Amino acid sequence: MTELALVAARPAHPSQARAPRWLALTLEVDMGAHGPIPKRSEERRRRNKDDGPELIQAPSGQPEDLPDLPDPNELWHPIATDWYLSLRESGQAAFYEPSDWAVARYVAELMSRGLSEDRPPNGQYVAALNSAMSSLLTTEGDRRRARLELERKKPDGPKLASVSPLDSYRDIAGG
Repeated sequence: MTELALVAARPAHPSQARAPRWLALTLEVDMGAHGPIPKRSEERRRRNKDDGPELIQAPSGQPEDLPDLPDPNELWHPIATDWYLSLRESGQAAFYEPSDWAVARYVAELMSRGLSEDRPPNGQYVAALNSAMSSLLTTEGDRRRARLELERKKPDGPKLASVSPLDSYRDIAGG
């Protein structure tokens, strides 16, 4: 080999000497912003500031065209089963690809194993589980950071009374 070839083959850092070649060539992808959770678009005051990527709004509730998904494992802990089934009824499921559903099954399996142990889960396990759940946009904060908002359904309950009688009274009283 020539001198140039030897220099190119030498790792830049001693820790890379033991790492596989694919590890040194991986790309880092930004999932979402760090820091405080952004407000929902209807709660924001300033709308003239560029917030980065375009906001995507989608209906909440179960998507209409879900693929045939495997049922939860009957050996899973009930909380893991509930979590997995809740993903099917969530609006972000419209954006899931088959690989996302595979990750969801994996997370549910990890969650089930952790919940079924006799000892309490350690902090590192909980952090890893939260990170995996976060990658599936399971909380509103995760979705806001990824610039995805689910449109909330309007309540069908009774409407609040109008304030127009108070306005009329104020006009009569001279206030």
